[in-house]
Amino acid sequence: MGRFPLSRGRTIGYDKKPPRAIGLAGAIVINLNAVIGSGIFALPALLFAAAGTFSPLAILIYACMYGTVMAVIAKLSTVFRQSGGAQLYAQYAFGPLVGFQAGWLALATNIIGASANFHVLVSYLAAIFPFFADPAIRLITIAVLVALFTGISISGTTRSIGAIKVGTLLKLAPLVLLVVLGFAQNGVPNEVSLPVFSQFESIALLLAFAFSGADVAIAAAGETKNPRKTLMRAIFLNLGGIAFLYALIMWAYIAIAPDSTNLDTPLAAAGEAVLGQTGVLMISLAAIFSIATFQLNVFVAVPRIAYGMARRGLMPHILAYVSPRFETPISAIAGYGFVVGSLALAGDFSRLAELMVSVEQILFSFSIGALIVMWHRNDAGFRASMDARWLVIIPAAIAMVSWLFSLVPLETVIPTLGFVVAGFALYFISKRSAVAQDGIELPEEREA
Repeated sequence: MGRFPLSRGRTIGYDKKPPRAIGLAGAIVINLNAVIGSGIFALPALLFAAAGTFSPLAILIYACMYGTVMAVIAKLSTVFRQSGGAQLYAQYAFGPLVGFQAGWLALATNIIGASANFHVLVSYLAAIFPFFADPAIRLITIAVLVALFTGISISGTTRSIGAIKVGTLLKLAPLVLLVVLGFAQNGVPNEVSLPVFSQFESIALLLAFAFSGADVAIAAAGETKNPRKTLMRAIFLNLGGIAFLYALIMWAYIAIAPDSTNLDTPLAAAGEAVLGQTGVLMISLAAIFSIATFQLNVFVAVPRIAYGMARRGLMPHILAYVSPRFETPISAIAGYGFVVGSLALAGDFSRLAELMVSVEQILFSFSIGALIVMWHRNDAGFRASMDARWLVIIPAAIAMVSWLFSLVPLETVIPTLGFVVAGFALYFISKRSAVAQDGIELPEEREA
C-alpha cells in the first residue's frame, strides 16, 4: 500500500478511512440513480420527435455503442481499489496535474448539475402543491433540501444507500405501472420506420445525456466491497437494465400515443391517457421521487472524488477528514453541500446538458488514455488480461467519444475551456494546503 507520512499533526479523523459498506446492489442503485433523474420524464417526446417509432431500437443500439466506453471504465475498475474514478485513473497514468483537472471537471459539472436540479425538484413540487411556487418559499425549500441531503449523506453510508434504495422503488414503480397499463390497453407496437439520417446527431446527443452517469459508483470504490469485481458487474448490469427500461418506456409511450403537443411533460400526458388525473398525479410524484433520489445519490457519490483527491494530496487536507462517529468523509460532503446550496440559491443554468456531455467525453478520454498507457507499461499485468477483443473495443470507444465530441455545440467550448483554465489555478492553490496520505494501490502493490 502506498502511504506517505503526514507533515502535520495527525488526528483520528485523518487516520480513519470509511468502511467498505457498498455491495453489488448498492453500486447498482448508485449507477442507476445517477442516470435516471429528471431527464426520463422529458425524453420520450423529444426522442419520438427525432426518431419516431425507431426510438426504442435507437436506445438499444446506443446502449451497445456506449457499452464500449463502459467496458474501458469497467476494466480500469478491476485494478483500482480507491475512491476517485476517472480522476484516479488520470492521476495514475498522466500525473497529478492531469489527475487534478479530471477531478475538478467532474466535481464542477456535478455541482452545477445538482444545483440546477434543486430548481427542477421544487418546480415539480409547485406543480402539485402551489404553496411552493412563492419565490421566498422556493428558496427556503431549496435550502432545507440541501441541508437534508447533506445530513443524510453524512449520517452513514449504509443509511444513505438504504434511503437511495427506497427512493429507487418509489420512482420506478409508477414508471413500470405506466408501461404495463400502456401495453395492456393499447397492445405492443410492432411497426418501425427508420428516421432521416440527418436526425441521428440530435438522437445521439439526447441519448448521451440520458445515459450520462452510468459509471458514477466508481467514484466510491474506496467504500465498495471487493471493488475489483463489484464495480464491473454493477456497470454492466446497470447499463443493460437502464437500456431495457428506457426502451420499454418508449414502446409504451408510442403505444399510448398521448397528446404530442405536451413536450414538457410527455410521461404525465401518457399517464393521463391511461389513468386520467390519477395518472398525472402518479407520474408527477414519480418525477419528484426520481429527482430527489438522484440528488441524494450525487450527494453520496460525488464528494468521494474530493475525498480521494485530498487523501492523495491534490486538494486541501481538511477534505480528507472522516467522522469517527459516522465513518463518512464529513468535510467533503459538507463542503459539497455548501457549494451546491450557494449556487442553487443564486445560479443560472442555461445550456447545462451540452456542457455536461462535453465534460463527460473529456473524462472518458482520460480513462481511455489511461487504459492504453497502462497496457503499454503492462501495469498490473494488463497485457495478459486483455485479449483480442480489445482490438475492437478500444477503437470503438475512441470513435464513440470522438463522435459525441463532434456533436457538442461550439457554444460549450468557451465554458469548458474556462473550467480547464480555472483548474490550473486551483491546482497550484490547493497544493498549499494539501497533504499526501496515500499513494495509488495496484494489485502488485505498484505505487504512483
